[in-house]
Amino acid sequence: MLTALPRRWARRLFGAFALQALALAACAQSAYEAALPADLSTAPALCERVPCRDVMPGATRFSERKGQPPYVEAWGTKDGKEALIGYVVLSTDVTDTPAYSGKPVVTLIGLDTAGRYTGIRILKHSEPILLLGIPESALKTFNDQYLGRFIGDNMEIGRSRPDEQVIGLDAISGATVTVIAQNQVIKMAGAAVGRQVGLLERTVRPPARFADDGSTPDWAALVDAGLVRRLVVRPEQVGLQRSAEPFIDLWFGSLDHPRIGRAILGDDGWKALRARLGEHDHPLFLLRTGGHESFKGSGFVRGGIFDRIQVRQGQDTFTFRDLDYLNLYAIKAAGAPAYSESGIFIVRSDAFSAAWPWKLVFLGNRVDRATGARSFTSFDAEYWLPDSHLEGGRPVVPKAEPTWLRVWRGRLPEIVAFASLLIAVATFHVIRDRQTRRASHSKGWPVHGFKYAAWVASVGFVGFGLLAQPSITQVLTWFHAILFHLNWTLFLSDPFIFLFWIFIIVTVFVWGRGVFCGWLCPFGSLSELLYKIGGAIGLKRWQFTPPRWLHDRLKWLKYAIFFGLLVVSLFSMTLAEQLAEIEPFKTTFLVGLFNRSWPYTLFAASLLGLSIFTERPFCKYLCPLGAALAMPSTFRWYGLRRKVECNRCKACAHGCGSLAIDDNGRIDPRECLLCLDCMIYYTDDHACPPLAKERKRRVRAGIEMTPIGRDGYFIPLHPVASDSTSPEQHHA
Repeated sequence: MLTALPRRWARRLFGAFALQALALAACAQSAYEAALPADLSTAPALCERVPCRDVMPGATRFSERKGQPPYVEAWGTKDGKEALIGYVVLSTDVTDTPAYSGKPVVTLIGLDTAGRYTGIRILKHSEPILLLGIPESALKTFNDQYLGRFIGDNMEIGRSRPDEQVIGLDAISGATVTVIAQNQVIKMAGAAVGRQVGLLERTVRPPARFADDGSTPDWAALVDAGLVRRLVVRPEQVGLQRSAEPFIDLWFGSLDHPRIGRAILGDDGWKALRARLGEHDHPLFLLRTGGHESFKGSGFVRGGIFDRIQVRQGQDTFTFRDLDYLNLYAIKAAGAPAYSESGIFIVRSDAFSAAWPWKLVFLGNRVDRATGARSFTSFDAEYWLPDSHLEGGRPVVPKAEPTWLRVWRGRLPEIVAFASLLIAVATFHVIRDRQTRRASHSKGWPVHGFKYAAWVASVGFVGFGLLAQPSITQVLTWFHAILFHLNWTLFLSDPFIFLFWIFIIVTVFVWGRGVFCGWLCPFGSLSELLYKIGGAIGLKRWQFTPPRWLHDRLKWLKYAIFFGLLVVSLFSMTLAEQLAEIEPFKTTFLVGLFNRSWPYTLFAASLLGLSIFTERPFCKYLCPLGAALAMPSTFRWYGLRRKVECNRCKACAHGCGSLAIDDNGRIDPRECLLCLDCMIYYTDDHACPPLAKERKRRVRAGIEMTPIGRDGYFIPLHPVASDSTSPEQHHA
């Protein structure tokens, strides 16, 4: 029977791989990384490229793109006559707000002439959770909550608050960041159209009143005062190879203020410019000091439209045509940098005010390094005149609370409870030597009691409650974000995963991967609990440990899986995210065993079933996340203590469920899950053979027992020399 166990175990492992392959074969990509027309962002006839009728029922024809940001008019039949029935807008024409993947969810949105949403359709997304985890139908259900709502309604993720006129929207469990981004996109797109067609009140900002001391600063003074600002776009931010040379390096500033106008154009030049401008005309200058990309763009050549530069102030977006552009031949300010392109752009609107903050936006395409596909993106830098340059100072401008901050505030009690759990586990490991001394082989509760409680909390509260299961997909996503385009707000939008990863990174370098993998990983804890429960209910006779020779070969499999996923992600993040379903985490916690198609359920259930009979098979042999954390564990600061006798004594090795102790008594920190059983043996004078031998010797010899020191041995007895001097002699 014992010889058959390794073969049976290997067959089960092979079966798990087969089920995983079957699950991937059954996957339908749907809108995930769907192919879109190459000219989707520029084609005048938008509705010849995408199914506009899906979001505008009853439409018989559609106009070409109009307005800025662009939208499409939808025409239908009313009372037997053709009439305007609504508008259609493509989300990426308005904003490229990224979802959790770091890429926007390309959405088609329909509005009727009363400003109510008539349809929402996802054309393309890059969300891994919607690839093989949560079905796309869940996102459709989320979008359906907007239908019939007015574009001016205040809609937020979470509960409704009638006293604050807030309409609550149900989120998607496990995809909070995705729906928060989608809510922003849908509201911004609707408002952008509504303001242009008169469905929402148009913004009019009071003109600025400038404070002018008559001076003419040089370039350095302009920079120090914040009167000119810089916008740099790196090649890696647009999907190109990293380079010391920027993709584009821009300097810009307002020419409304006399002090800046005189510095840039000279006194005569600024007066001449003002003479050409109307009451609501607002000039700004732009310099390109680095990079080979032009800020004018190809649209300027084709039709006099500057398609790479915009100005945004609040919810208003201002674009430029050839009539809004003037040549800038020279910069008068002393010390100005060398530049290869320059120009003056004029915002012609009473909705713009130089007293309010505004942003210069550079528009472009990001190249997906994996697929070669291009997607719309933008980069911006804020500009706001200092208090000292405005009469009465800056106006009070309420800023919208960052989305991630609203998420943290809304889930504060759960965050506090989760953080407390992390702190408690970390604190236990700070004092673990004291706890293992209190424990013994026959009385392990000082360690095991806390460990089992951590497992239960990890499974129930963290896994099934918070859905906070770290995954290799997050490692891949963060790797690509750091490599190409880092956006901290994306990571902050999921507070539990954010806090978990801070905890993981710190503890891996302090104690090794075992603190997370062995104590707090929801799936690992569930696997270990099943093994313990199996032994407790009478299945111990069928439980087995793989032989050392098999373990030493299979343990490298998880590293191969990790590096395979990492390499694949460099060529195709889509395929890497599909292959990352080797992790059964989504099926077990995010979606549920009974809410997925049978191949995923069978794969996860097989791993959990196998866990009843052998300890943590997935953690030891298949987990790519465990492999990613194992490698830095080699450089942990604090390891487990060992004695000289440990290189020949096999007591600890026989009880090591993770098989992390080799034949020479050495602990492999990459495999150790910090169960601490060996540390209980380390100071137990009844279980540790060297200590037990010494204890028996002292008992036979009548030698006093001394405490066990940090080195794992009895503190030696040092004889004290007797003093024969009498008290009287001392007194004399």
